[in-house]
Amino acid sequence: MLEQQLVNALSLGCVYALFALGFTLIFGVLGVINLSHGAIFMVGAYAAEQAVTRFAFPLWGALLFAFLFSGALGLLIDFLVLRPLRARNAPHLIPMIATIGVAIILNNGVQGIFGAENLRFAPGLISDESLDLGGLHLTAIELGIILMSFILMAVLLVALKKTQLGRALRAIAESPKAAYLLGINVEGLFYLTSFAAAGLGGIAGVLIGLYSNALFPLMGQPMLH
Repeated sequence: MLEQQLVNALSLGCVYALFALGFTLIFGVLGVINLSHGAIFMVGAYAAEQAVTRFAFPLWGALLFAFLFSGALGLLIDFLVLRPLRARNAPHLIPMIATIGVAIILNNGVQGIFGAENLRFAPGLISDESLDLGGLHLTAIELGIILMSFILMAVLLVALKKTQLGRALRAIAESPKAAYLLGINVEGLFYLTSFAAAGLGGIAGVLIGLYSNALFPLMGQPMLH
C-alpha cells in the first residue's frame, strides 16, 4: 500500500532530517564541511547500545547518554582538530580533509573494539505494539522517531529564531569577525555548536539503530552520500 510506504518513509526521513540538522548547523556556524559527522552518528548508536547492555539504562537514559557522549566527542574534535586550524586561518578544504581523518580513526577504532559484525539492541527495549490509523500501521519506534525528530527540530528552530543565543549564532554565521567586534563570544559558541550538532547526530544514530536493529562501524557513511 502506497500510504503505508509513505508512513515508513516519513520515519526514515525524520532521521535523515535530524542528521542533516546537525551537519548544516556545523557548516552554517563554523563554515566547516564536517565529514566525521557520519562517524559521530555511528558512535552515538554504539554508546546507547552499550548504555543499555552494560549499565541497564532505560531507553530515555540511553538516548540522553548518546546525546551527551556524542556531543562531548564533537566538542573534543573541535578543540583538538578544528580550533588549531581556525587559529591558523586554514583554507576551508583543510578542515574538511582533517575531519575525513577523524572519521577513519573513529570507524576503525569502533571496529577494533566491537568487531565488524552487527550489534543489536536488547530485545524488548521497544514495544512491539503498533498504532492502527485507518489501515495504516505505525509502530512504536516509527511513532517515537517522528515525535522526537519534530520536537527537536522545533526546539532548535525556536532557539535560533527567538532567543539571544540564536541571534548570536546567526550573527556568527554571517560574519565571525563582525560578531566578535560586537562582543559575542565567538569561540565559546563554536564549542556549543559543535556539542549540539554532534549530539543531534548521535541521537539520529540511535534512532536509525533502533529502527533497523543493526549497528555496524560504517553505518554512518551512507548518511553522507
